[in-house]
Amino acid sequence: MLLAVDVGNTETVVGLYADSETDLMDHWRIASNAERTGDEHALLLSQFLAQHDLGFDNVTGVAVSSTVPRLRATLQRMATRYLDVPTVVLGPGVKTGMPILYEDPKEVGPDRIANAVAAYDLYGGPTIVVDFGTATTFDAITDKGEYAGGAIMPGVQISLDALFVRAAAVRRVELGEPRRVIGKTTAESVQSGVVFGTSVLVDGLCERFEEELGESTVISTGGLGGLFSRLTERIEHHEPWLTLHGLRLIFEKNQ
Repeated sequence: MLLAVDVGNTETVVGLYADSETDLMDHWRIASNAERTGDEHALLLSQFLAQHDLGFDNVTGVAVSSTVPRLRATLQRMATRYLDVPTVVLGPGVKTGMPILYEDPKEVGPDRIANAVAAYDLYGGPTIVVDFGTATTFDAITDKGEYAGGAIMPGVQISLDALFVRAAAVRRVELGEPRRVIGKTTAESVQSGVVFGTSVLVDGLCERFEEELGESTVISTGGLGGLFSRLTERIEHHEPWLTLHGLRLIFEKNQ
């Protein structure tokens, strides 16, 4: 069994793969808490595994992607103490099979690399990955399977939170699909502006990407990827477990 762990700034997603299987056996989400110790992570993981009558003895490998440096080190220590199995922590020196065309490859977030590897495996290239997480990131993969670079903007929820903090007359609203473009209340207007505005932005930025990359397949992932894949014109496929798929592929390349 392979445990694939994607640590984001807001949430951590854990995926379980059976040996020699490409489909997820199960997956879980927990809050990304930099104060949580390795022992606490081990307890949570053991409880997840117990749902399938499994334990740490059944785990044969661990693959980790973390945008939170403190949690990256915590999970590495946890794997050493409790699992004692091959562990791949995505970062410099790890084989990905994908050339990185960034000026400084070390600057590219490990989740973005995992997404790119998975996207090229699933759809070839050129490909654009739009990841709706704490930040909304755009990543470009060439037809040769190279990571060409990308764009980063504040995530949808961050933008909403900033609006509520800075605009005293705007009350907090739930993020969801608006009923109409022209809002009839303040809440509807905020929903329309954020959701439809982001959709147009995504379409426009993908068009700009294609001017440099060529005609591309556009994929969404991340917590809000399902919503925006329905509302944009350019997103063709939604892959909620894209990062975990990339982690599994990279783990296999490093064995």
